[in-house]
Amino acid sequence: MSHILIERVDAVIVDLPTIRPHKLAMHTMQQQTLVIIRVRCRDGIEGIGESTTIGGLAYGNESPESIKTNIDSHLGPLLVGQDAANINAAMLRLDKAAKGNTFAKSGLESALLDAQGKRLGLPVSELLGGRVRDSLEVAWTLASGDTARDIAEAEQMLDIRRHRLFKLKIGANEVSADLKHVIAIKKALGERASVRVDVNQYWDESQAIRACRMLGDNGIDLIEQPISRINRAGQVRLNQRSPAPIMADESIESVEDAFSLAADGAASVFALKIAKNGGPRAVLRTAQIAEAAGIALYGGTMLEGAVGTLASAHAFVTLNALTWGTELFGPLLLTEEIVTEAPVYRDFQLQVPRTPGLGLTLDEERLAFFSRK
Repeated sequence: MSHILIERVDAVIVDLPTIRPHKLAMHTMQQQTLVIIRVRCRDGIEGIGESTTIGGLAYGNESPESIKTNIDSHLGPLLVGQDAANINAAMLRLDKAAKGNTFAKSGLESALLDAQGKRLGLPVSELLGGRVRDSLEVAWTLASGDTARDIAEAEQMLDIRRHRLFKLKIGANEVSADLKHVIAIKKALGERASVRVDVNQYWDESQAIRACRMLGDNGIDLIEQPISRINRAGQVRLNQRSPAPIMADESIESVEDAFSLAADGAASVFALKIAKNGGPRAVLRTAQIAEAAGIALYGGTMLEGAVGTLASAHAFVTLNALTWGTELFGPLLLTEEIVTEAPVYRDFQLQVPRTPGLGLTLDEERLAFFSRK
């Protein structure tokens, strides 16, 4: 049987407006920038993928510009001429030739999986082992920074049955102000909703000891990355002392990080992100480590658009358990789409397509309009 060769790899930067500014501890997003990847194969099939960061270099080591440059100059040329159907060999070739670049690699792997799914007439979830559910519960981030506004936004989401899991981005303000903000929101929502916080590493250990105790004692369900990923010993101590579960996010920049965190007992929940692990297949290796260690799972996001969100979703629906749900709300933060049919959210869940590949088609006209010239 002859190989189906990869003929061309293209990456384009797309800037899309958001419904509101999105405040993080280290950055406030005024728009979202995606890198859309297209892998064209000799059999006429094209796979699409996405590589997206939050806040560019303010968050991690890759930016949209560096992702595109490295795909155009290094990673893409390594794939041209390779067997499109052998995703394992293609990704091993990239890993041997280029260190890191997990965001770029994730988009490329997603595109290869999309193409293979289309080729075989199967959704990507079936290529990843087979789905055990058709939808995923999705959290919403309340990130205005205004308590009354965040409560009103949460109430609206509950009323329309879109979200009942809420995450608050804190850390940029003085600790007592953040605690007051979070506790007021939890008090207003009560048992109707789960409230979690994400500190994005902005506390030191002394602040986190007190703050985690107060949050746990006031009904906050989950605390994400409260201290620096570098302070591993502190993460272990905090995980042992906090009344609310501690989730590792920035601490996991590779599958190897996941193994080390599990061995040290540094977190009781892992945030899974395909971009930080290097693709849907890689993130499932992290999930397997967590499951073996008795660590709970949460389906994380880099606030990707429709393409990256469904690439994550196809991986997450294959997992035995997602105790803490997912955060795949990225498309809902955008006011514009570049696919012909937007992902479907209803009854607190994201519906994961059963159509071949990722289940998406690019809208060429809108893609061209929003692409960076």
